[in-house]
Amino acid sequence: MSKIRIAVVGAGAFGKNHLRILAASDAAELVAAVDADAGTAGQAAAQFQCKALTDYRELAGLADAAVIATPTSTHEEIATFLMDAGIDVMIEKPIAPSVDAAERLSAKSAGRILQVGHLERFNPAVRALEKLTTLPLFFEVHRLSLFSPRSLDVDVVLDLMIHDLEIILALTGTEPEEVRASGISILSKKVDIANVRLAFPGGVVANLTASRVSTERVRKLRLFQPSQYISIDYGKQELLAIGVTPQQQIQFLPSQVIKDEPLKLELEHFIECVRTRNRPLVGAPEATRALRVAEAILAKIEEHAAVVERTIATSSLARPSN
Repeated sequence: MSKIRIAVVGAGAFGKNHLRILAASDAAELVAAVDADAGTAGQAAAQFQCKALTDYRELAGLADAAVIATPTSTHEEIATFLMDAGIDVMIEKPIAPSVDAAERLSAKSAGRILQVGHLERFNPAVRALEKLTTLPLFFEVHRLSLFSPRSLDVDVVLDLMIHDLEIILALTGTEPEEVRASGISILSKKVDIANVRLAFPGGVVANLTASRVSTERVRKLRLFQPSQYISIDYGKQELLAIGVTPQQQIQFLPSQVIKDEPLKLELEHFIECVRTRNRPLVGAPEATRALRVAEAILAKIEEHAAVVERTIATSSLARPSN
């Protein structure tokens, strides 16, 4: 069985994780590390024993597939060229900077594999959660990270919270009918911390908090459904499930989480989809749906910010003292 020739576009911090895994893959042949910075491309190519390129357009005829790990603002341009050149793509999340751009990519992907890097869907704890989910009624999610200069071209909603949004949308099978949100900028020009409440048809509610200015790293999701409580820790890849028997006795529900690196599982899935032409677990429709909800959240955050500004402007704190 021939190996899938694959390249990574964007050899920065996260791109190097893709390069590391693909270089060790038995199913793929890493052919190139692409980065606009020649030094970055050269260092990555030397480390992972592949060709160094500074222009992604040189991948035409060289690669069967490519991972795009560049800033979100470049996703549409790069993915469009590569798919036109007959190259399947996996795009890091979010799929694009806007829903309009995401829909254009979706239309362009006919006949191609387009997977989007929502790697938490491949977290073993999430896969175990999917097997236990029956009728989710309430979600409580916290995703807190230490500040990093990476991904400051997007708000925390698109940087961190979108992982949880995609998972909740997959578990509920629908989009929210009401969105409430607030958020503020602290260490960047974008929103760094956000709190969101989503109301879905049928009375399902989800509360989400995401922060990239925390003093600790927390990634947890709690789900409540009839007679059951399920909690997962993304980082530890642990799942706790508690149920209530007909006799009103509390019992721990059996669950199995086989720990593994989500990014490795995600890339293995992408390579398999390229080989078999099967539809990815998270393709353009799923990623676009998550982005659409994220855009609605950001719009509500802007509305809330305008209210806060008016409050500050008219409060005693804004008035000069006598």
